[in-house]
Amino acid sequence: MPRPANPLVRENLLNAGLNLFHAQGFNAVGVKEITDTAGVPKGSFYNYYSSKNAFAAAVLSRYWTGIVHAHGAVLSDASLPPAHRVIRFFEALTQDHAEQGFALGCLIGNLALELSAENDEAREELTSIMTRWSALVAACLTEARNEGEVAETPGADELASMVIEAWEGAAMRGRVDRSRVPYDRFLTVSLPRLIGTARAHV
Repeated sequence: MPRPANPLVRENLLNAGLNLFHAQGFNAVGVKEITDTAGVPKGSFYNYYSSKNAFAAAVLSRYWTGIVHAHGAVLSDASLPPAHRVIRFFEALTQDHAEQGFALGCLIGNLALELSAENDEAREELTSIMTRWSALVAACLTEARNEGEVAETPGADELASMVIEAWEGAAMRGRVDRSRVPYDRFLTVSLPRLIGTARAHV
């Protein structure tokens, strides 16, 4: 009879994988390094995940869940005008990256660039995350348009995607330069122009 899953082992594996993938990338990290970092036997890995690819999908889900837990509430904060919620959300993400010295970038964007066509499970999770992320931002932008806070075109879903794509570009450049300059450029130039507000810092 197989032993029941141990939530602590799963948690340790996910935390190890998140930190290693974020710092080194998916391809540079092997299962043994993950299990050594997690402090569990290598064979334990396959009791929880069928493959490294399935594990990457779980790590991405954990990363996105962490972002939503830490900052998602601002996107539904009725005390802020809806466009300003979007601004505050990306300011909060920028602060997260600042605490890492702008050295790691966004794990979502990093793995989106690194994973191959064969990494089906992880790519499906990336697609799901992008869809959910766009929906959260689009909901704010739709509300902002209804209140006359931002311009009418393009559509909110398309605009939300454009905002996220611009953010990911800033995170990539910031990681290359280890600098907040691309982030500040996104917040003060790209974001206000995309959503039609006068300035991004409020």
